[in-house]
Amino acid sequence: MENNNKNLMEVNNIPVKELIKSAIEARKKAYAPYSNYLVGAAVLTNELRIYTGCNIENAAYTPSICAERTAVNKAVSEGCRKLKAIAIVGGPKDGLTDQYAFPCGVCRQVLREFADSNQFIVIVAKNENDYKLYRLNELLPESFGPENLNY
Repeated sequence: MENNNKNLMEVNNIPVKELIKSAIEARKKAYAPYSNYLVGAAVLTNELRIYTGCNIENAAYTPSICAERTAVNKAVSEGCRKLKAIAIVGGPKDGLTDQYAFPCGVCRQVLREFADSNQFIVIVAKNENDYKLYRLNELLPESFGPENLNY
């Protein structure tokens, strides 16, 4: 494990390896016939429930959805709207996951909608033993969220 931030919150209460295992399993279900880049994600809610997702591509491209948003949408559709962490594993279809797969900008914004960006942990992993931890605010600095809107 590489800790990219000495002030990173304690992750003792986040089952990092379980999240990575879940993301690896979700990756196996990815539908990516166009990019051949398979991604799996596992999101942890404040209730300590895990929801998984994979990327699902579409021939029209824009209806495609990333693994991270699939996992978040599943959690939200089940009533879980506060998130603690996400693990992401991705790489070429015929290759090992020998690179870190980071969430795209849209996924970062969706995560921000349902998480405290100062506390939410993003785990990018090659496998259960080779991963990096980030706070969401490191990956999406100066973000815009629900609290910025006047209701």
